[in-house]
Amino acid sequence: MADDSSDFGRSMGIATSGLRAQAGRMRVISENVANAQSTAQTAGGDPYRRKVPTFVSQLDRTLDARVVALGRIRPDTTAFPLKYEPGNPSADASGNVKYPNVNSLVEMTDLKEAQRSYEANLNIISATRRMIQRTLDILKA
Repeated sequence: MADDSSDFGRSMGIATSGLRAQAGRMRVISENVANAQSTAQTAGGDPYRRKVPTFVSQLDRTLDARVVALGRIRPDTTAFPLKYEPGNPSADASGNVKYPNVNSLVEMTDLKEAQRSYEANLNIISATRRMIQRTLDILKA
């Protein structure tokens, strides 16, 4: 029984790490979406730059298992789209305004993927809890 309980704990710990990582990913995506139309504070300046979350695999010594964690948040180095808006306070000397390199369609697709992964990890935790409960019920009988 000791091995089973540690397997249950390991399963829940790994799934919990996935929940945390995907929650962090969703926060980054939400920030990108919130800033998708922002412009620079100064004329000709750079607007918000899209952020890209990364994941890392780590050894959790308590669980004796590899878990996932949100890694470094790196900037997306793609070019800023330009729009000719000479009346905009953020326009450069040529009348062009730089907009964030955020594509809302890409962000919403990434968000949906993160939500599905989050739900999958949540389902693992729920299934593990049900197995623990069934095991306890069997032991009581």
